[in-house]
Amino acid sequence: MAGFSFTCCSCLINPPILFTLPSESPLFLLGSGKDYPATRRRARKLVVSNAHSNPKIINPKKKSRYGQTLSPYDSDEEQELHDESDDDDDWLLNDDFAEVTEYEKKKPKSQKQTIAKKAGKKENLRSWETDEEDLDIGITQNASDKKKKLEKDSWRLDGRGKVSSRKHVAKLYPRLSEEIDIDPKWVPLLDYLSTFGLKESHFVQMYERHMPSLQINVLSAQERLDYLLSVGVKHRDIKRMLLRQPQILQYTVENNLKAHISFLMGLGIPNSKIGQIVAVTPSLFSYSVENSLRPTIRYLIEEVGINENDVGKVVQLSPQILVQRLDITWNTRYMFLSKELGAPRDSVVKMVKRHPQILHYSIDDGFLPRINFLRSIGMCNSDILKVLTSLTQVLSLSLEDNLKPKYMYLVNELKNEVHILTKYPMYLSLSLDQRIRPRHRFLVELKKVRKGPFPLSSLVPNDESFCQQWAGTSVDKYLAFRQRLLLKDFANKYEKRR
Repeated sequence: MAGFSFTCCSCLINPPILFTLPSESPLFLLGSGKDYPATRRRARKLVVSNAHSNPKIINPKKKSRYGQTLSPYDSDEEQELHDESDDDDDWLLNDDFAEVTEYEKKKPKSQKQTIAKKAGKKENLRSWETDEEDLDIGITQNASDKKKKLEKDSWRLDGRGKVSSRKHVAKLYPRLSEEIDIDPKWVPLLDYLSTFGLKESHFVQMYERHMPSLQINVLSAQERLDYLLSVGVKHRDIKRMLLRQPQILQYTVENNLKAHISFLMGLGIPNSKIGQIVAVTPSLFSYSVENSLRPTIRYLIEEVGINENDVGKVVQLSPQILVQRLDITWNTRYMFLSKELGAPRDSVVKMVKRHPQILHYSIDDGFLPRINFLRSIGMCNSDILKVLTSLTQVLSLSLEDNLKPKYMYLVNELKNEVHILTKYPMYLSLSLDQRIRPRHRFLVELKKVRKGPFPLSSLVPNDESFCQQWAGTSVDKYLAFRQRLLLKDFANKYEKRR
C-alpha cells in the first residue's frame, strides 16, 4: 500500500517508532502534492509529539496566540495534591499555610509561527513512547466505511442526512474557521469536547500541539474520556488535561489507559487518589509502562534509596517524578546539598521522601537563594540542614512574600531568636496573615501572653485545640477576631496604595 513514514523524533540513543499511513488517508494527502489548502499543504511532515519532551523541570512562559499559557509541563498542580496527602499531621489540616513559589528559567520568547508550521514542526520524543498498537490514529478504514460510519455517528446532519458543509461549519465555529481549515468530519468531536468547557481558542491550542487529535472519531473519544472519569478524574479537569496532552484522545482503553491505571494501583496508591494523579500528570500515558515507568520506580528504590513501601506516597506527593530523568535530577541535587551543607545521603533521601518536588527545583534560582537567606539571618549549615530535613518545602517558599516577613515578625513581634526555627521549622510554612499574626494578637488581647519570647508551640495545633489549650475561649470568638483583623489589615494596605 502506498504511503510514507510517520516519524517520531526521539533521543539519539533510542530507535524511532514508525507508523505507515494508507494513501487514501487525509494525513497522507497532507504531505502529497495534491491541491489542498495552503494551511495543510505546508505541513509536509507530521510528528507525534508529546508535552513531556523536555526533562527540565522549569516551565517556560510560553503563550498561545490568545495570550494563554501553553506549557508542556505538569508542575503547577503539585501543591494542591500535596495538601490533600498529609492526613497524619495535625498542623497540616488547616488552610492557613504559606503559598508555594515555582522557579522558572527565563527564556527568550520565540517569534510567533503560523499554525500550519507548528503542525509540521518536529518535536522531541522519548523512545519509550506508547506502542503503535496503543495509538489510534483514526484513519485506517477505507473511504466507504468511513463515510457510512460518519453518517451514522455524526451529531451534525442536515435534513437529508448528510454531513454539514464547510460553510455551515464556519457558522458553527467562526473563530476556529478563521485560524484553520476545519474538516466537517471534525464537528461531532468538537461538539462533544465543548461539553467539557473547551472553546474555539482551546481547539486552536490542541491543533497547534497535536493536530491528529482532532481527527478522532467522536465515539472513540467518548469511550476514552468516560473511562478516565470512571477512575476518578473530575469532569472539570478533562479540559486542562486535553490542553496539555491532546494525544489522550488517541490512547486506546484496553492497550494503554487500563495498563497505566493498573500500574498506579500496583504502587499501592488508593483508588481515591488515582484520578488526581492522572489529572496532574496526563503525560504519563505516553510513557511505556515496562520500558519507562517501572524502571523509574526501580531507580527510586535501588539508586535513590526510597523504601519500597514509601514509593506510592512519593508518587502521590509528586506524580511528575514518574516522567523525569531521575538520574540527572537526583545526582545533581544530592551532590549540591552534600557539598554546600555537608548533607549526608540519608538526610537528602528524607528530603526527597517528604517533599519529592525538590527534584524539580532549580539549584540556582531555588536552592541557593533560600540557603543564603537562612545564612544571612544567623543560621549555620548544620541548623539549615535540620530545617530543610524537617521541612523541605522551605526551598519552595517566596523570599519576599514569605520568608523575610516571617523572620521580621519572629524577631520584632514575637521576641524570639532565629535558633528557635530548628525546633519549630513549621513556623516558616504557616501563613503570617491567617495563622501567625491572628493567634499572637488574640492571645495578647486576652492577656494570655507572658513576658518574654512568644511560645511558637501555640501556632502548631488546629483552631479548636488552640482555643481550648491556649485561649480558653470558643472557636467562634477567635474566628470573629481573625476576620476583623484581616479586614483591618486589608483596609490599611488599601489606604497605603492610594
